[in-house]
Amino acid sequence: MTVATIQSLFGYKAWANAELFALLESVPAEHAGPLHSCIRMLNHVYVADRIFRAHLSGEPRPFDATNTQDTPGLQQLRADVRATDAWYLDYVSTLAEPVLAEVLDFRFTDGDRGRMSREEMLLHIVTHGGYHRGNVGEMLKSISIDAPRDLYTKFLHQSEPSRRGA
Repeated sequence: MTVATIQSLFGYKAWANAELFALLESVPAEHAGPLHSCIRMLNHVYVADRIFRAHLSGEPRPFDATNTQDTPGLQQLRADVRATDAWYLDYVSTLAEPVLAEVLDFRFTDGDRGRMSREEMLLHIVTHGGYHRGNVGEMLKSISIDAPRDLYTKFLHQSEPSRRGA
């Protein structure tokens, strides 16, 4: 994969997160239970993003589990996710192709050892987030709310309208 593709995928990730959080803010109060489940799921994604950020940057892991005991409020989580997405966008903007192949050793939260290239870690972050945004979309569907169309193609055509002119 090229650095340009990875940069585009992280642009997509930030865009998809922003769209989903904007929708979640409009969920009616009578759906507090399902909304809480959506927030828990997205908090898990945030925690995983932060754990892999630590692996990529050589910092101590900020969490010892893949979710937090307490559930943050929607506004706090949205701000935290936005800041983490900004960190990843900045990180991938500075990458050079050879760095992607660098293999890093780390420990998972369960104590097992892991070994992945930077490229594999970055791809995991993108696909993991997409998987769980899909879970949230299904939760929203169960309360008759249509989730945003979380599609890479939609992101590409919105962010680069010239692609429609082919």
